[in-house]
Amino acid sequence: MSAAAKTGETLREHPRRTEVGSYFVANYPPFSFWGPEHLGAARAALANPAPPDLPLGLYLHIPFCRLRCKFCYFRVYTEKTAREVEDYVEALAREVELYAGLPAARGRPLRFVYFGGGTPSYLSTGQLRSLVERITRAMPWDRAEEVTFECEPGTLTRKKLETIREIGTTRLSLGVENFDDGILEANGRAHRSAEIHRAYAEAREAGFPAINIDLIAGMAGETEANWRECVRRAIELSPESVTIYQMELPYNTEFSKEILKQGAMPPVADWPEKRAWVERAFAEMERAGYRVSSGYTLVKKDAPAGFAYRDHLWRGSDMIGAGVASFSYVGGIHFQNADQLEDYVARVQAGELPVARALATTAEERLVREMILQLKLGAIDAGCFRRKFEVEILERFAPAFEGLRARGLVSWAGDRIALSRAGLLRVDELLREFFLPEHRGARYT
Repeated sequence: MSAAAKTGETLREHPRRTEVGSYFVANYPPFSFWGPEHLGAARAALANPAPPDLPLGLYLHIPFCRLRCKFCYFRVYTEKTAREVEDYVEALAREVELYAGLPAARGRPLRFVYFGGGTPSYLSTGQLRSLVERITRAMPWDRAEEVTFECEPGTLTRKKLETIREIGTTRLSLGVENFDDGILEANGRAHRSAEIHRAYAEAREAGFPAINIDLIAGMAGETEANWRECVRRAIELSPESVTIYQMELPYNTEFSKEILKQGAMPPVADWPEKRAWVERAFAEMERAGYRVSSGYTLVKKDAPAGFAYRDHLWRGSDMIGAGVASFSYVGGIHFQNADQLEDYVARVQAGELPVARALATTAEERLVREMILQLKLGAIDAGCFRRKFEVEILERFAPAFEGLRARGLVSWAGDRIALSRAGLLRVDELLREFFLPEHRGARYT
């Protein structure tokens, strides 16, 4: 067995130390099972009209950053020329136009849009305006429930925030991560605390319906005292929602490369400590008027802080992912774009979709996918799966559910299946217990 697979097994055996390996479950089946042999299924799915009531979303990947964070595992670039950025923006718009002409997307209204990164706010106001003008001619989002735009505080100006609001953004997501300048620097973040407060104040003035801020518990060098201060300052800002991730070390991060090469671990909190910190944050934010809406997100009880991107995607909606390395899900088929920028741009310039690998899912895999992703919300309705998949999930997955109930991590009454707070705090670890046999013990990415 490979070292990677061994690390994957370690993660499933309830580790204490933060080891190198994937922890967060973003999709199913695991990405390591996707391949070019399934590209025909992706082309077939795009060639067929979708059911009229199936929602469609659009993800737009902007892969540029001022710096690469030492914990980042996304496809990002920090040293591209102005010409290369312009070529990419042109290719991104052209890719969306190609999709808009296909039966699977033609004429379908967008229910949600997500600008992700990288750093979408890295683009200039002119680039944003021209990009959105072209994309919305092909796939309008004037009736979308939500348009989310990710930002790095140090890239924002008052003018840029006004532009981001004018293009239809309803949910601005600020990548704060931590409020301590020393910790931000040690983890490779480009911004500092003064930029957080300036950007947040100007975002409020720009009139966004909802602002989310991201935090990461257990960053390299973080202490319990620092974490308490981060939670206090987040509550003081009073955003509509706060998303809290627990620090992990996937294989392609700078931290992980250093660990695998040198054998020295960065000072990252262990898993029990991170869970305790997040549990404390949840409790303090609940006392401040927030409610827990998933294993990562808290929202104000009286604020319009929905997360349509998450809720639609986790319930099986279609989503087209445009941009280098972006992931799509259409008609039950997963597919991913070419993961190198030059290859991606060249393919689009040649007039072809830049899809590089795919996976045609079975009905059982789609059932598992939706069930485990929705468990991240903290509770699921067995009746929904009975109606959609004609399966009694408590019977089909009885060993996993009974095992979790015996450990006090899940309970159920009627059709409502709910994770305990302890279960929710370690939900990504628990989800692997529902993987089909052929996907267990394999590398996730």
